[in-house]
Parts: sequence; C-alpha cells; structure tokens
Amino acid sequence: MSDLFIAVYARDLRLAMRRRIEAMLPIVFFIVAASLFPLGVGPEPQMLQQIAPGVVWVCALLATMLSLTSLYASDYADGSLEQMLLSGESAVIVAAAKAAAHWTLTGLPLVVCAPLFGLLLGMDSASLAVLTLSLLLGTPTLSLLGSVGAALTLGLRSAGMLIVLLVLPLSIPALIFGTGAVVAVEGGQSAMAHYSILGALLILTALTAPPATAAALRISLE
Repeated sequence: MSDLFIAVYARDLRLAMRRRIEAMLPIVFFIVAASLFPLGVGPEPQMLQQIAPGVVWVCALLATMLSLTSLYASDYADGSLEQMLLSGESAVIVAAAKAAAHWTLTGLPLVVCAPLFGLLLGMDSASLAVLTLSLLLGTPTLSLLGSVGAALTLGLRSAGMLIVLLVLPLSIPALIFGTGAVVAVEGGQSAMAHYSILGALLILTALTAPPATAAALRISLE
C-alpha cells in the first residue's frame, strides 16, 4: 500500500510540474486577493491587524477551492482514473495519495506564503507563528474534504460551483478555529484548545474522507 501511495503521489507531482501555470493559479489567486484586500478596507494599521487572520484564512480557503476542480478531472478524461480503480489496487490509498499531492501543491505553498502577508497586514511575530501552525493543521483538512467534493461532482456540469457548495460549509469549522487560535493569542490566551480541535478535525477527515472519496469515485464511474 505504501508503494501505491508513493507512486500515485509522485505521479501527480510530476504531472503538475508539466502544467506549471495551472498549478500556480491558486497561489497567484491567494497573493492577489490578500494583496488587494487592504485597498478595500483602508490602510489603518489597527483595523488591518484585527482582520488579518480572517483575511489570510479566507483567501487560503478560496484558493484551495479554486484548485479542486482539476483534482480528478484530467485523470477521468484520459481514462487513467478508471484504470487505477479497475486494477484491483485500493481506491482508498489512491484517494489519500491524490489528496496528499493536492495539499503539497496548494496547501503547503499557502502555509509558506501566509506569514508574509500576515506581516504586511501588521501581525506580530507571535501571531504569525500561530497563524502558520493553524494553517499547517487546517489546510490538509481542506484538501481531504475537497477530495470528497471533487469525486462527488466528477463528470458533472458546473462541477466547480457544486464543489464550493458541498465543501465550503464543511470547511467552516477549520476556518473558525484557525482564526480563533490567532485571536486567542492576541488576547493573551492560550491557543492550545484551538490546536486540539484543528488536530481532531484533521484526524477525523484523514480517517473518513479517503473511504468516502473512493466510494464517490466508484459511483461516478458507474
């Protein structure tokens, strides 16, 4: 199973390197959205510092949604997804590997870029560290949930909008507790409770999302 996971994971990374522009779109969206937001609310430092965690988290969530449509679409179009599922290998491992590759290509760059924009919005070093850790715990949850949504809408028209409608409500807890961790630290409190909930959400989705995705893929291919 580990060999299958590594093979699918590495394959998705190689394919993404061949389509660099498409792979970079979520990161570009995140950078543009986070950069333009201060122009809309004004340059007041205190206001920007207060809204910075929410701005970064919302931009990261929307950037993740932007890249979910292509998670299975290209494999579905060229028939390779069907071959994977008909090969007798575990569809759960395939789903987990593709979700991991999606996070590596989308979530990890967002985690790396987030502190820079938090700094530009006036956050201090302690808040930046909490923001980074909350994104590190929360963005894999978004990729796992998005994998389920992408599998359920595979081959449907307006799949992108359907994914947003399916996944966005399920992502709200990660958004709330991710921003709440930063707010707690800025208020002089501990963020451990928020970390614990984000970790619990990650464990829950890691255990349930790949089997749900595998089942949705089989239904979509029937």
